Amino acid sequence: MGVSPEEPRDPFTGSYVTLAGAAARWDRVSGRLGQDLRARLVALLTVVRDPQQNTRARHFSAARAAGLLGEALPEEFGAGGHARLVAVHEAAGGPPTVQGFAAEDLAVLLIDGHRMVGPVLGPVRERLLAEPALDADEVERGGGSPHSPDLIRLRGPGGRLRLPRFQFSEDTLPWLPVLEVNALLDADHDPWGAADWWLSANAWLGGTSPVELLGSGRDRQLVETARFLMESD
Repeated sequence: MGVSPEEPRDPFTGSYVTLAGAAARWDRVSGRLGQDLRARLVALLTVVRDPQQNTRARHFSAARAAGLLGEALPEEFGAGGHARLVAVHEAAGGPPTVQGFAAEDLAVLLIDGHRMVGPVLGPVRERLLAEPALDADEVERGGGSPHSPDLIRLRGPGGRLRLPRFQFSEDTLPWLPVLEVNALLDADHDPWGAADWWLSANAWLGGTSPVELLGSGRDRQLVETARFLMESD
């Protein structure tokens, strides 16, 4: 389905365009956001991205966040700067995007602290989040520790913590080879890179994704393949 520029559909659409524009211009505006402004934006965007909040609260928080950006950076997001933001709707009823960035991407950048956003890395994030996953409560109920540094933890929609299901046996205890590989891949600091390694085809494994080989008797090969990758960097 193609995309086309559209005029704002309701009074709040412009606010989401501003937030999307801030994500698109992140490299040039992030250093100009003071600590106090960042804290206020984080509080507001936490509401904007929370699906359990009512629509009115989310819209008003988006408007307040956009207003703060306009006040702090008028040349970027004031009346004149906002007019230069070209927004499109990629799907009927979907959020407006600016250069492939949406308001949710600004929340990811500010709150989650990673750059899996925009037209290039955003689809990778969505692909990885589409995989079966457990939440922190499910892991704890099974006797596991969801905050173990050797587990992959991804922030999903609304900032909800998701732990890819392949890391666990049927009783939700982690596979030991997974913990060993994740430690080598530094999953605590680069969970998206670690998840992508497990779920993508690997030339060293004959084009098979590592996750497909779990429990097949080739666990040591998985560990050594990960070790070789990290030592060759």
